Amino acid sequence: MDVLWLDQNDVRSLLNIPDAMDAVEKAFEQHGRKKVQMPPKSYLYFERHNGDLRTMPAYLEEQDVAGVKIVNVHPDNRQKGLPTVMALFVLNSTETGAPLAVMDGTYLTDIRTGAAGGIAAKHLARPESRVLGIVGSGNQARTQLLAIANVFDLEVVKVYDVNRARAEQFEQDMESKAGCGITVCSSIEDVCDCDILVTVTPVREPIVKREWIKPGTHINAIGADAAGKEELEASILVHSRVVVDDIAQASHSGEVNVPLSNGVIKVDNICCELGEVIAGIKTGRMGDSDITIFDSTGLAIQDVATALLVYNAAKGKLVGKKLPMF
Repeated sequence: MDVLWLDQNDVRSLLNIPDAMDAVEKAFEQHGRKKVQMPPKSYLYFERHNGDLRTMPAYLEEQDVAGVKIVNVHPDNRQKGLPTVMALFVLNSTETGAPLAVMDGTYLTDIRTGAAGGIAAKHLARPESRVLGIVGSGNQARTQLLAIANVFDLEVVKVYDVNRARAEQFEQDMESKAGCGITVCSSIEDVCDCDILVTVTPVREPIVKREWIKPGTHINAIGADAAGKEELEASILVHSRVVVDDIAQASHSGEVNVPLSNGVIKVDNICCELGEVIAGIKTGRMGDSDITIFDSTGLAIQDVATALLVYNAAKGKLVGKKLPMF
């Protein structure tokens, strides 16, 4: 029995934002209709190394395919010349349980996370949104921009990073891809003067204040993906329509996790899950003045859907290496 091995160059050659957005949106809809199996991600914490390791399994019933991602988050890796997030994905046959493919999950993670942000903005932001603000300028910021620009006719992108040189590199690399001008801002407050705000930082103390967020803003809160992390002042959540990717997972590792544990908000304050909005079961934005928040923790269904897309494309284009299992 052979297993298909796809390295990062293979995955990059086979995966793009528009196709990933389509696959991930369908996976979210299935999640909203309870057509998936997906336990919350599990964590191993390496405090001495300021990092963690996570396992993320899921089963998509309609596609009849399953898989698991093993992924780390080590913020200090940047100083070591390594990605802060690295991942490996295994796609499995549900008929036999055998692995169909093993592939790089690092680029896959970047793309599927960006895809989810674009989908959330599509369903929750005001259709006439033209100004995008981004706090943080790493890999996740890049794919968020690409996905949102795939949905909205952006006129300007504002970006802030604690490392201004990194933000300026982001401007240089992404301006042509964004299709509009990118402005490097000197403060987070300046960035928050926007229609859609994306936060993609690893902070554990809020950096976005309530008074900076104007009515009608949509926020993609991407950075909080583990217990104790939060990017937004809790009062923002109190006065917003909060949509999570998965309530069970977000409750212990999303933007809502700290306000929930502190009693600032309750689970009842969470509007719904994104899949329910996509499926037409629940309503996200009620009016133009609503502040909406998408709390993204990253779901295993996103990985399975995207990996299946890559696997099928690889078979069709004869990309990758077949490795013997036995």
